[in-house]
Amino acid sequence: ERGGEAAFARRIDPAREPGLSPEQRRMMAEVERAQRYRALQRRLRGRNALLALGIGAVVFGIYGYTFYSVSQERFLDELEQEAEAARARA
Repeated sequence: ERGGEAAFARRIDPAREPGLSPEQRRMMAEVERAQRYRALQRRLRGRNALLALGIGAVVFGIYGYTFYSVSQERFLDELEQEAEAARARA
């Protein structure tokens, strides 16, 4: 520790670090690969969630529009029936 600062792990290059066995180098490379894979999975999980929300919004939009247009058709049918009834009375 220097001047009350916390010690941080320094990044090393396993190929240049003296005193590491081939097994230690291989293990460090494997751990780094696993960390990169986990970071990629986290990023993809976020993208997948956004994509799912987007697709869901589109689906519910189409669903809502369909119900709206069907209700409009019924409204127009009722107007036509009232017009026919008025014509029959006249």
